[in-house]
Amino acid sequence: MRSTLLCLLSCAVLLSGCLGRTAAQAAASGVTTIQNIGSDTMVNLALAWAETFQTQQPDVLISVTGGGSGTGIASLINGTADIANASRAMKSEERQQAEANGVQPFEIEVARDAIAVIVHPSNPVDSLTLQQISDIYSGQITNWRDVGGEDRPIVLLSRETNSGTHVYFLETVLRLGDNKSKTLFSPDTLLLPSSEGITAEIRQNPNAIGYDGLGYVTPDVKTIGVAAEAGAPFVKPSIESVDAGSYPIARLLFVYTRGEPAGAIKDYIDWILGPEGQAIVVRLGFVPLK
Repeated sequence: MRSTLLCLLSCAVLLSGCLGRTAAQAAASGVTTIQNIGSDTMVNLALAWAETFQTQQPDVLISVTGGGSGTGIASLINGTADIANASRAMKSEERQQAEANGVQPFEIEVARDAIAVIVHPSNPVDSLTLQQISDIYSGQITNWRDVGGEDRPIVLLSRETNSGTHVYFLETVLRLGDNKSKTLFSPDTLLLPSSEGITAEIRQNPNAIGYDGLGYVTPDVKTIGVAAEAGAPFVKPSIESVDAGSYPIARLLFVYTRGEPAGAIKDYIDWILGPEGQAIVVRLGFVPLK
């Protein structure tokens, strides 16, 4: 996990300097610099977008870093980010903080995603309802035998609390979309700092269960079919099931800007929303906008 984080940071540094210029040099030469901070789910996608766009627009330098959706939104509010990536919608209290700081957040949908529930390939459990997943993550079900598996303890893996994926999973799965629910993750849940960290742990732990954005699911882990309720069909995450509206843990991915985008930022976001940017969405395993 530490090596993954270092790799991501290195990628950000390399991307910023891929044209052989530092931010200071860029400013001196009239190059426009865009600071893009936020969602770790979106960081590989954002890096791919930025790298491709920069080859076409060498007068724009895009610096991409992760840190989580909450970090990106906070950076937008305090003025250190031009674009915040978020794998969840902005909270009302974040909007209030932004407005108090003179910032009017402008929300743009840039892609879609399915959150896959994943287990070790040797796990015989193939399908779960949302209620069962909620009961597992809240600590009410602690043994795989209670959901049709072997007599083994369930090891819970989650993203950290600053992650938009963590917040979305809490609100949509653990709390089943009930905004009055106070259900929380079990205190036994292991919080990991990256999507790659969850996948890596699943590969080596046959008792573990985790969740990841579709773009981070690898062939060496097993995805669980999910039913919205008892008696409903179990559906695997895919571009097709998200398009059909049949997979119950699907979401939008956003970018936020300080007011309606203009200039180079608008050009960049328009490109992301266009055919080339959306083709990269598909290539990295996410779901393009309709």
